[in-house]
Formats: sequence, structure tokens, C-alpha cells
Amino acid sequence: MTSRAAGDTTLARIVTLVDRAQEQKSRTEEIAQWVGRYYTIAVMIAAALMIAIPLLLHHPFTATFYRAMTLLVVASPCALVLATPATVLSAIANAARNGILFKGGRFIEALGRVRVIAFDKTGTLTRGRFEVTDVHGFCGTSGDQVLAWAASAEKRSQHPLAQAVVRAAEARGIDVKPADSLTSHLGKGLVAHVNGDQVAIGTSALFEQLGVTPPAEAGALLDRLRDEAKTAMLVRNGSHWGVIAAADQPRPTAVPTVNALKQQGVHPIVLLSGDSAPTVAAIARATGVDEHHGALLPEDKVRVIGELEERYGQVAMVGDGVNDAPALARASVGIAMGGAGTDAALESADVVLMADDLSALPYAVRLARRARSVVVQNVAIAVGVMMILVIWVFLGQHTPVGQLRLPVAVSGHEGSTVLVILNGLRLLGGHRSSV
Repeated sequence: MTSRAAGDTTLARIVTLVDRAQEQKSRTEEIAQWVGRYYTIAVMIAAALMIAIPLLLHHPFTATFYRAMTLLVVASPCALVLATPATVLSAIANAARNGILFKGGRFIEALGRVRVIAFDKTGTLTRGRFEVTDVHGFCGTSGDQVLAWAASAEKRSQHPLAQAVVRAAEARGIDVKPADSLTSHLGKGLVAHVNGDQVAIGTSALFEQLGVTPPAEAGALLDRLRDEAKTAMLVRNGSHWGVIAAADQPRPTAVPTVNALKQQGVHPIVLLSGDSAPTVAAIARATGVDEHHGALLPEDKVRVIGELEERYGQVAMVGDGVNDAPALARASVGIAMGGAGTDAALESADVVLMADDLSALPYAVRLARRARSVVVQNVAIAVGVMMILVIWVFLGQHTPVGQLRLPVAVSGHEGSTVLVILNGLRLLGGHRSSV
């Protein structure tokens, strides 16, 4: 039984994105094609005048026609028109082999100019799921006992915190058996019966409702863990108490990625999230982010992106969720996490990091900057050779080398075309550790 149409699969979306990428030309490429179109007309008119005017002045036809044809050859904009696409297509192919999908050449060019990158938190810089970080027992209770009671009470729950507790218990080799019965208190916690004992797990508000006061040391620990941006829960089984804390941990690649971007001159690196300010501040400290903003709605993220652009210029935004889609669309370059990213994020983004590989981002930035550099080199080669040959056509007879001969003109023109293509194809080689 299928749940989605064939055209709605991840592979189908990738194929569609590749098709669109081939249609999205970079700004430099569009300018080169526009110049090439009208420049060609100008060259044709110049060649016609080079024939007509000398003939009106009774110059020899053979020499006049030869010079005009030589001008047509050397002034042809082939190298200029090919200077950008050869480079951009090579960069797109290289990026795809390294798990990065650019939706078009214009976004390679834009990423190469970016100096500020903003990250979403959950699912981007962090794993996107809670993990138990602290387990404490009081009144002679061990941490394993606390975790066993909590895991049994939470076994059947689908809540992310409950699943984190169960995973932690199983990781410690604790045999987790579901509770016999339970009562859920929405937003506060639950009360369950485990092997005949009543186990309560939840917030301080739950125990206030139950008319039970936790030990003073448990309350103090709860406050400290919350200050560390962790989600802390009280656990009670009769006279025994414990505290369990969980947090959404940074990805293993988050810190190396942030450091690599800083080494490339990306500054500041900004963290944007809808989570509470203390939670966002804790993740910012853990990952080395320069600036952070918490408690943001989707429209707030768009506003912050606009403010960053006013202060620093072009800004890239990295995200994965529906809430990130407006900011991805607003940013100069939107970058989506391809594995866990929502359809809205993938559609709004300009670049997709396949397999949620955050470490590919510094490589993408380096590749984009190198592509921009190669484009500049190619344009300089194309225009430089063309100008030298055109000047030679007009002034060659007044120089010691003499008039430009057609074989030399063809060699110079075709040579520059081949040179810019080969220069662009250099971007096909290389991988993350070499570019």
C-alpha cells in the first residue's frame, strides 16, 4: 500500500530540483549572454563598414575583405559567452557529488558573496530530538532506579521527552516494562502505577496539584538544570525522589562547521529559534555562535534576516522546518537540510544539503567562492585576448609584427575559448578536504 504519489517522493523532488537548476542561470551568465547577443550585431555592422568604407575610398577589395573577416573571427564573443557556464556547471556537478544540490548557477554566485550565515536551531545545529543528560536520585535512591520508574511510566507515551527517557533506560540495560495504568495531566506530567507502586513524573506544577512537596535539594537542582536550558522533570515513587533532565543536543558536526565558517571569514554566525531565550543561549555557547535570538515566530525570523542584510549585506539562512520556510525565502541564499527537511523548506531553499550533512556547508561556501574567482579569471582571459587581437587587426600594419594573419587570429580566438573551458572544468575535481 502506498501513501504518497510517485511524483512526491524524495527522489522525484531531487530530479525536479536538478531540472530547475539547469534553467537557473547566474547573473554573470545572463549578462554575458546579453552582451554576446548585442555585441555580435555590433561586430557584424563593424565588419560590414570595414568592407564598405575602404571600397568607397578605392582600397583593394582582397585586402579589405581579408581584414574584415579577420575582425569577425577575433571579435567573436565565444570565449566570453562560455566563460561562466563552463565554470558554473562544473561547480554544480562537483557540489552534487559531495552531497550539495544547488538549484541554479545564480545561487552559487550569491553564496560566494555571502559573509553572514544564520542557522535555525532544532534539527539544524541540533539533532532535533531530546536526549537524557542528567539523572539524580534523592533519599537513598540511585539514578538507575529513578530512570527505571520513569521509563516504565513513560513506555507507552509518544512524547519526545518520554521517548528520550525510555531510550536512556534501554541504553543502560534497564528492563523497561510498561506501567499497569496511568493518568495524564496535560502540560504537567503523568501519574502511573508500576508494579503496584504509584509513580509520578512531571513538572513542579504536577506535584503542587497532587499536594506533594519535593525535597529542597531536588527543587534547587531543578532550578539549576533549567538555568542550563535543560528540560527537567521530577520523579516520585512513594518517599523516593529523583530528577531527570533532557536536552536537544548539538550535532557532532555543529562546532566543526561553525569553526570552519569562521576561518573562511564568515562573521557573524547567527542562531535563530522559536525556543526560549535561555535554551537558545545555551546552544549558542555550546556551538560557538556569535549572535543568537530566541522566542522567534516565523515572521520574526524574516525580520531578523532583513536586519542582518541591512547591517552586513548578503545573508544565508540554514533551516529544515516549515517555520523556517519564510526566512529561507527571504534570505539572499536559503539552505535546507535535505534529509529531515520539510517539503516547504526544500521548496523555499536555494541550496539543499543532502543527508542532513551540516559539514558540507563550509565546502559549499569555499566552492562558491572559488567558482566566482574562476569566472572572473575566465572573463579577464576572454576580454583580454579579444582586445589584443582586435587592436592587432586595426593597428597591425603600423607595427613591426605586421598585419594579423587569419590562421593566427583563428588560433588566438579558439585558443582563448578552449582555455576558459578548461579553466572552468577544473572545478569538476576536488572534494571536501581539497577545495
